[in-house]
Amino acid sequence: MGNPTDHLWMHFTRMGAYAETDVPTIVRGDGCYVWDANGKRYLDGLAGLFVVNAGHGRQELADAAAKQASELAYFPLWSYAHPKAVELADRIAGLTPGDLNRVFFTTGGSEAVESAWKLARAYFKRVGEPLRHKVVSRYVAYHGTSMGALSITGVPPFKVDFEPLVPGGVKVPNANFYRAPEFCKDDEAAFGVWAADEIERAILREGPETVCAVFLEPVQNAGGCLPPPAGYFQRVREICDRYGVLLVSDEVICAWGRLGTYFGAERYGYQPDIITTAKGLTSGYSPLGAMIATDRLIEPFLGEKQMFAHGITFGGHPVSCAVALANLDIFEREDLVGHVAKTSDAFRATLNKLHDLPIVGDVRGDGFFFGIELVKDKATRETFTDAESERILRGFLSHALFDAGLYCRADDRGDPVVQLSPPLIAEQQQFDEMEQILRQVLTEAWTLL
Repeated sequence: MGNPTDHLWMHFTRMGAYAETDVPTIVRGDGCYVWDANGKRYLDGLAGLFVVNAGHGRQELADAAAKQASELAYFPLWSYAHPKAVELADRIAGLTPGDLNRVFFTTGGSEAVESAWKLARAYFKRVGEPLRHKVVSRYVAYHGTSMGALSITGVPPFKVDFEPLVPGGVKVPNANFYRAPEFCKDDEAAFGVWAADEIERAILREGPETVCAVFLEPVQNAGGCLPPPAGYFQRVREICDRYGVLLVSDEVICAWGRLGTYFGAERYGYQPDIITTAKGLTSGYSPLGAMIATDRLIEPFLGEKQMFAHGITFGGHPVSCAVALANLDIFEREDLVGHVAKTSDAFRATLNKLHDLPIVGDVRGDGFFFGIELVKDKATRETFTDAESERILRGFLSHALFDAGLYCRADDRGDPVVQLSPPLIAEQQQFDEMEQILRQVLTEAWTLL
């Protein structure tokens, strides 16, 4: 194998960082663990990238892919169907809440988000409200990298190189109660009302007749696993209904058991108009995403001469659909969703042990999806400066955690956090292993401040 940096352009990677050091090269996975080219084992505390929900090394998923490829490797869904896409769409519709019965396949999450925005705009043109094109989303939220999805994304550094973006993206505060405004910092219910009402204020500022959708993750990823305050989504649903705006639940991460339910909307008891999803649908064994819409949203496109003029060559690929079906078989047979629901409290309790470290300010999240916010001062919640974040997170934590045998994410897209999102098969043994490695490395990180 040649030097990875000779020709491979890695994603979201500071390529110059590997001028003098080797690129970590992962060659094998089994269960909750992966091995590098030198034979060293690592606990996969991020499920690849919030993806490998069923765990690594599932032979039946590889077999499903091989079998389908030998029968029908590829055929498009452009005016045609194939059996695996039909079967998978039926199965997904049987799992979604409410009447989210229409499944538009993509190859990944950014495409699902892009498809949802395009559908919202096209739908409102069809029903006589052509001015509705704007999208409300939360600050620091990540919704993808294609130009439309990036316009919905609320992470400023990711956008600078690509501006001007698609017009119409409107940002509102996120649901980080740890960083709540002074007037509601001690009242989570009041904070939730304020955060939801900020969405209403944004819609009114823009003009309701111009807003087509609100895009929200059940638990916001960027910023460090931000769960919603109680009642938040119910209030957002009321606001969307009041102004005729679609509610899009971006569940690229939060679906397929990550929060202990098949969909995050179920976990928090709200009914979206669209769900976007990807990642865990196949547990990463083949690329696949989906935009799932209510029956109402397809109606304007069901006329003989009507068409949603959007498509993706590999969306609903036969091999990926076959893998997704086999993946859902594993979910049902092993009750992976129930396993997360039953063991999430134990995972949280294990991570909460880290509160005795001076660098740990907050532990938050849900299901198998947690973030640990790092601070300089627990009493004041003072965060790192940019220079400190660069030195501690990028200069030390990222490689120190990996060197210690834990693959996870040290992230500073918002305030500095460490994120953990293991395969859904993880047990107390893996929770303890994560806590022990984190304790060792975070203790050393504190000495560098």
